Amino acid sequence: MKFQQEPAQILADLAELRAADAPTHGGRVLSYVYDSGLADLDELAASAIRSVQPVNGLDPTTFTSVAAMEREVVAFARGMLGGDDDVVGSVTTGGTESCLLAVKTARDLWAGSGVPRLLAPVTAHAAFQKAAHYFGLDLDLVPVQADGRVSADEVIARMGPDVALVVVSAPSYPHAALDPVVAVAAAAQERGIPCHVDACIGGWVLPFWEGLEPWDFRVPGVTSISADLHKFGYAPKGASVLLHRGRDRHRAQYFATTRWPGYPVVNPTMLGSKSAGPLAAAWAITRALGSDGFGELAASCARSTAALISVVDGIEGLRVVGSPAGPLFAVATDDSAPADRRVDPHHWADAARSRGWLLQLQPALAQSDGTFLPHTTHLTITPVTESVLEPLSEALVAAADDVRGIPPVTAEQVLGALPPELVAGLAEIGPLDSDAAWSILQQVGIGGEVGALPEQLAPLLALIAALPAPLTERLLVELLARLVEP
Repeated sequence: MKFQQEPAQILADLAELRAADAPTHGGRVLSYVYDSGLADLDELAASAIRSVQPVNGLDPTTFTSVAAMEREVVAFARGMLGGDDDVVGSVTTGGTESCLLAVKTARDLWAGSGVPRLLAPVTAHAAFQKAAHYFGLDLDLVPVQADGRVSADEVIARMGPDVALVVVSAPSYPHAALDPVVAVAAAAQERGIPCHVDACIGGWVLPFWEGLEPWDFRVPGVTSISADLHKFGYAPKGASVLLHRGRDRHRAQYFATTRWPGYPVVNPTMLGSKSAGPLAAAWAITRALGSDGFGELAASCARSTAALISVVDGIEGLRVVGSPAGPLFAVATDDSAPADRRVDPHHWADAARSRGWLLQLQPALAQSDGTFLPHTTHLTITPVTESVLEPLSEALVAAADDVRGIPPVTAEQVLGALPPELVAGLAEIGPLDSDAAWSILQQVGIGGEVGALPEQLAPLLALIAALPAPLTERLLVELLARLVEP
């Protein structure tokens, strides 16, 4: 048949679209992408995906390669994470699905009455907030200390018979804090509460990191762990593993029904039909690298992380938050510096962006106990970072010099720049329809060009912090929805 458009032109159009993306390779983006720096590994992953392109991961009895690859990936992950033969699990389509399934499993196994409770530090990934929303659990978020680490005593004090699952992170994404897994898991086990370790970002790198407290299946009381293959497993999106201690716990993760006139449906994960591509890529990568290869890449990340922390420590007006565990860290203003020598982390990130480096801005958060987590900038370090350490370090220092002494954007400033009638009505705004939400976005200067964000993100993050969370969330939904509307 004759195609409506020539394949060569289609691919040329795709290349043009991709040219507008942030670069996925080369170390310029310090979040979202995990570049091993090994072109051969990327090519291996691409070839593995192509070889299973038509395969439906829904049915491993029909496509037996799916079962074989998943079995090997789970076995590799189990060994890496300190599990014995009683630890089993599944490959999922990403960390969010792994977290959702961990919560769904706990809810289904919970034997209490009333509404089950999900207990976690406020720094636990937002996927657990999604899980509580989707599956009808009460969400109990424990405030963390200034270094991003949660107190084990605070978590333990909130444990009760209504808790279906307690979650700790290895490490948390916002500040790279390794939660007190040993103490929390022990207390949970004593009370008959399952304990999930969210190692989505750390699971494939922390096993090779030195000087850490125990956090994996070697810790009694840990009942499940999530670890993303598409992060420091270097697989394409989306692939993760969710491992459980005990076959019966794993089986509770499944959904099965024969109560319809079609084929029997047995799903270990939330999706039915799904691509086998990310699984095949992850399987190929684990075979190619092996434990030694992952260890070498982790060592590269460790060297680069130490070097960049040293760079930030040497920048007057900035500080690294807490004691980061793994190849990621957050940077805040050093309030001990004189006001005219302080560096606002969001202005710093904007200045670094103007120099071609993309750091991730994180908003401030008022915790439920009245304490306040300041706004920060996040950096995730990958193996490729080592090849660009010198220009990146120079850019971070120069960006700080560009903005030193410039005060952070305040809520008063950002609200003062809005139309007075809009600000006056914000407190009384009820549920917004799409047109009303879009109108507000345009009035605050975001909706002029669909999908376009302002060049300086510091004011936008200040606006997010200044507005009530429900309103901000509704506006962000509208912004993202408009982005993909025809």
